[in-house]
Amino acid sequence: MTPDQRMSELLRQARSDAHAERSGVLDCLDTDAFHVLVIGGGATGLGVAVDAASRGLRTAVVEALDWAAGTSSRSTKLVHGGVRYLEQMDFGLVREALHERGLLHMNAPHLVHPLPFIVPSFKWWEGPFYGTGLRLYDALAGDLNLTPSRFMSREEVIARIPNVHLDGLRGGVEYHDGQFDDARLAISLLRTAQAHGAVAARSMRVHALVQDGGRVAGAEAHCGITGRTVCIRARAVVNCTGIFTDSIRAMESPDARPMIEPAQGVHVVLDRSFQPSDTAIMVPHTDDGRVLFVIPWHGHTLIGTTDIPRPRPEEDPQPTEEEIGFTLHNAGRYLQRVPTRADVRAAFAGMRPLVHEGGIDGTASKVVSRSHVVQVGATGLVSVMGGKWTTYRKMAQDGVDRAVAVADLPAGPCVTETLPVHGAIARTDPRWPAEDWLQAYGSEADALGALMAREPALAAPLHPALPYTGAALWWGLRYEQAHSVDDLLYRRTRAGLLHAEATHAIARRIGPMLEGS
Repeated sequence: MTPDQRMSELLRQARSDAHAERSGVLDCLDTDAFHVLVIGGGATGLGVAVDAASRGLRTAVVEALDWAAGTSSRSTKLVHGGVRYLEQMDFGLVREALHERGLLHMNAPHLVHPLPFIVPSFKWWEGPFYGTGLRLYDALAGDLNLTPSRFMSREEVIARIPNVHLDGLRGGVEYHDGQFDDARLAISLLRTAQAHGAVAARSMRVHALVQDGGRVAGAEAHCGITGRTVCIRARAVVNCTGIFTDSIRAMESPDARPMIEPAQGVHVVLDRSFQPSDTAIMVPHTDDGRVLFVIPWHGHTLIGTTDIPRPRPEEDPQPTEEEIGFTLHNAGRYLQRVPTRADVRAAFAGMRPLVHEGGIDGTASKVVSRSHVVQVGATGLVSVMGGKWTTYRKMAQDGVDRAVAVADLPAGPCVTETLPVHGAIARTDPRWPAEDWLQAYGSEADALGALMAREPALAAPLHPALPYTGAALWWGLRYEQAHSVDDLLYRRTRAGLLHAEATHAIARRIGPMLEGS
């Protein structure tokens, strides 16, 4: 038997075993009575599932596609307070996000780590101006600050950013924020919720809400894998569907005023050589006034993001050539070696849900909330809207608090401020894996290592340009509810976000291995 034949056999068996378990999950959804049903399996929905389950509530969570398939796997990979909000004087929003940044750093050390950023200065006033703002950023973080900001000389900036634009460079300011792997954090939250008793199923599209006595009492959902429809009964239903929030709200009240405006953000990925150190660059002002980041991530250089309003939500938004060109142009203003379209290894887009608290119509307020909003509908549907990955835990806490009050649930206190997520392991732990891609598995990295030692067919890299092995695919199928090639290459691993050409080659190879399983 060849290595590929053996890998095919192992992958098919892993998916078959997972499918057998799924039948029991669907039975449970169809027959059990839950305290809380969460609709949506991105950052917010998984956070709500963890919060509710860890309070002792019987919890179910369903997702129409794959866990974090939308916006939550297409972020800028930062756990941050939002430097740009200082300029808008929104200190409360920044303080909350910085607090949550510190908690995530403590509770998910295998997925979140401090990342140094440098703001290069080219004019005499930029150093003092940005330095003052970043000292305030430090102060707002309080005891949970990562590392104090500091001024840097021209020589220090060049040493830390070898490809920095040299003409007129005066120096810079260094500060620290957090970096993470968004899709892998989503999977860790899924496993955390399951460990606390939550029943979780992806590929479950909700097509109707169930009402009892004029109150929302569950939902009907169709399984895209088996074709089965289940009726999930729950005392509280929490809508965490991001850019699709209004479609669920309309199931409760067809005349509900839309509140969500999608805005598309695009990222491009380049070779590591465009920023060969472990330091990121913050571009404080793009041509449209936004902040842009040039970030080292998984051995590559990630640049983003744009912010373009879109007329309607999309399940799989794609970057436009205009957005890619905008991103390359603005990054190139700060780089000595300017990236071109030919240098782009991958590009991806995500839609963030901007919330109009007064609704979107000709008479309502046009004020867009950059924080999160929790709304209760006419029949008790709780919708958690807006926010960002950094504040997912606080969003979840607020959403569950509201659901507990609305449905009079027997909940214990929120414990997520100090709750480690699945796989949490300190970087000082002797088990900490040396390989970058294995670090996201935390305490489970040893088990993947043992799997590769036991099954050599799963130990070799799937492509010379990427580090991932067949063991990551097997693990995703068996334990992480992956079902398709896209699940494996874009979310269980991050291959598709790092190197499009290599990912297509891997897909052509492993696609036939999953057929018929």
